[in-house]
Amino acid sequence: MDKIKKVFLYTDGACSGNPGPGGWGAILVYGSNELELSGGEKETTNNRMELTAVIEGLKRLNQKCFVTIVTDSKYVADAFNKGWIWNWMEKGWKKSDGKPILNPDLWQKLIHEISKHEYKIEWIKGHAGYSYNERCDKMAVENCKKCLTGGTVL
Repeated sequence: MDKIKKVFLYTDGACSGNPGPGGWGAILVYGSNELELSGGEKETTNNRMELTAVIEGLKRLNQKCFVTIVTDSKYVADAFNKGWIWNWMEKGWKKSDGKPILNPDLWQKLIHEISKHEYKIEWIKGHAGYSYNERCDKMAVENCKKCLTGGTVL
């Protein structure tokens, strides 16, 4: 029986205005192999781009893996690490005060993709010299700029 593959997924999102044109970047790392992914949208938010980066990275995995997701997004990391996501699901995608959560469509897609794997989510400080995070940020910002002038980038 094969051992489960250990993969790292580094992600970042960016937005010019909030809402406004946005971009995302992700890097999948397995051993010495790396795959860069990126895209953007003409009208979005930073949090939507952060979520999209994780979703798109996970979608590229074609078998169950142990994925370490590394993000500078407290929005993404805290939702899982503090258990908010499970409470939102249980309450019909509503917060503890009964108000609807933002981005339920993307949270549902993320749950669908992440449930195929074992995972942990690590939060890191953005713009603090972490090379993969800096690379993801650069891709996200580049796609954000492309969307300023030309629409959706996928």
